[in-house]
Amino acid sequence: GQLVQSGGGLVQAGGSLRLSCVASGRTFSTYGMGWFRQAPGKEREFVAFISWGTITAYSDSVKGRFTISRDNAKNTVYLQMNSLKPEDTAVYYCAQKPGRGSVLGHEYDSWGQGTQVTVSS
Repeated sequence: GQLVQSGGGLVQAGGSLRLSCVASGRTFSTYGMGWFRQAPGKEREFVAFISWGTITAYSDSVKGRFTISRDNAKNTVYLQMNSLKPEDTAVYYCAQKPGRGSVLGHEYDSWGQGTQVTVSS
């Protein structure tokens, strides 16, 4: 499948952004979707996932501030990011895997192109 991301950009601390990821080439509703991020000099880390139903999971660092959702009619997954902090600065990637979502990046077999999120203090 192909994943095309949009959104992101520069925002002040405390602000909000929404990332979108449109999938094609697969039956979207049967796939788990995840968001990961990678900051400069750091390893890629899990942010959130949503399974083919409504089961979601978040990393402790974003829980309560970020919300993942999906619109199966639009083949799109979203990441609403509120109360952003400078430490949220990273390149964010959406990813897709068969079945349920996962916190493990290597279980995903399709990745978006990445989008930069920069939070200024």
